[in-house]
Amino acid sequence: MLPTMKQIRYFIATADAGQVSLAANVLHVSQSAITTAIKQLEEMLNVNLFVRQPHGMLLTYEGNQFYQHATHIVKELEEAMLLSHRRANQVAGAITIAMSYTLAGYFVPPYLTRFQRSYPNVKVKMVEATRSDIEEGIVSGDFDVAFMLTSNLINQEDISFQTLLSSQRRLWLSSSHPLLENKMVTFHDVAQYPYIMLTVDEASNTAQRYWNQTPYQPDTIFRTSSVESVRSLVANDYGITILSDMVYRPWSLEGRRVEVRPLADHVPAMEVGLVWSRKRERSKAVTAFCEFMELSVMPDTGAAPRF
Repeated sequence: MLPTMKQIRYFIATADAGQVSLAANVLHVSQSAITTAIKQLEEMLNVNLFVRQPHGMLLTYEGNQFYQHATHIVKELEEAMLLSHRRANQVAGAITIAMSYTLAGYFVPPYLTRFQRSYPNVKVKMVEATRSDIEEGIVSGDFDVAFMLTSNLINQEDISFQTLLSSQRRLWLSSSHPLLENKMVTFHDVAQYPYIMLTVDEASNTAQRYWNQTPYQPDTIFRTSSVESVRSLVANDYGITILSDMVYRPWSLEGRRVEVRPLADHVPAMEVGLVWSRKRERSKAVTAFCEFMELSVMPDTGAAPRF
C-alpha cells in the first residue's frame, strides 16, 4: 500500500511545525485527522516517525529519512503542476550560475537537477564564490545569475534580487542541555553558555549585528566555517549556537541528536534568493531559470519579488 498525498502533506506539516496542533492550524484540519494520517504512515512503514514528547513531536532517525523523500515528492508534484507556459525544448543557451558555499551545499542541488531535466538544451556552468565576488561577477557580467543570501546584498544600485526563501534562525542545543527545560529562551540565557560561532558566508558578521542589538554577547569558544563541525559540537554538548532552519539536520554524523528551540527575542531570518544585473537584459535561458525557481520555491514561502 502506498501513502496518499494527504498523508504525506500532514506528515511534513507536523515535522515542520513540531506540534500536531500547530500543523492542524496551518492546514485548517482537525488534530485527529493529522494524528490518524501519521499513525497510518507509521503502520505502512513499520517504523516510528516521531518521538512524542510533552512539548511536541520530534522526528526519529527513520522519520528524518522519510521527511527528506517526502519533501522531494511534494516538490516534484508542485513543479509538474506549475510548469512555465514556455515550451522547455524551445529554450537553449548557456548560463553561468554563481552560488555561495552554504547554498551550494544545502539549497541549490535539487533545484538545478530538476531544471536540467526540464530544460535539457540549456547548458549550466556553476561557480562557488563569496558574497563580494558574486556581486562583482554579476556587475562585470562574469555571472549571469547567482544564488546568495539576499539579506547580505550590499550593491542594490546595480543588482536586482528576488528573495525565494526566508529561513528562520533558531537555537541549536544538545538533547541533554538544561535550556530545554526553559519555557522561553532569551539572549540572556544563551549568553550564559559556551557558544559555537559559524563563520562561513559572513554568518559571524550577521550574528554579531543582531547580538549588538542586545545588552549581551555570546561566549564564543570556537569559530569554524564548517556547518557539520558546529552540528557535531552542539550534539556532543560542547556548546550551543543560533543558525537557520535551512542548514538544520537533527542528527550529527556520529548519530547524536541536535534539538532546536525558538528564541523569545527577535532574530532576523536568513533570506535566500537570486540576484542579477540591473543593467543587462536577461537572456531567454536566464529568464527561464529565474521563472523556474520562482515556481519551484515561492509557493511554499509566499515571498514576493523585489527589485
